[in-house]
Amino acid sequence: MGELIGGGELRIGTELITESGLRRDVVYGDHKELVEEFQARVKAQHTVPAAAEKIAEQNRALKEENAALKTDLAAERERNKTLTRVAVELSLELEQAKEELTQNADVVRLPGSRTNSPSWQR
Repeated sequence: MGELIGGGELRIGTELITESGLRRDVVYGDHKELVEEFQARVKAQHTVPAAAEKIAEQNRALKEENAALKTDLAAERERNKTLTRVAVELSLELEQAKEELTQNADVVRLPGSRTNSPSWQR
C-alpha cells in the first residue's frame, strides 16, 4: 500500500487498468478495504495531525507569553535604572552632608535643654 501512495505501484497499476480498458471500480470492487485504507492515507497527507496542531498552539501560546515577559523585563529594567539613579543621588547627598558636618566642626554647639526650665516655658 505504501508504494501506491509513493507512486511506484500506483503508476503500474493505473497503466494496466488503462490498457485493459477496465473501470477502476470494477478492478477494485473486491478489495474495498484496500481502497478505503488508501483513501484514508491520502486524506491524512493533506491534514495536520492533532498532535501537530497541539504543538503549534502551544508554540503560539509560548511566543505570546515570551513577548509579555520581554515587555515586563523591559519595564523592570527601566525601574532598575531609575532606582539606581536615585540611589546614586542619595549617596552623593549623604556624602555632601557628611562633608558639611566636618566643615562645621569648629562651630560651638549650645548645650542641650535644661532639666529645670523656667516657669514661663511650661
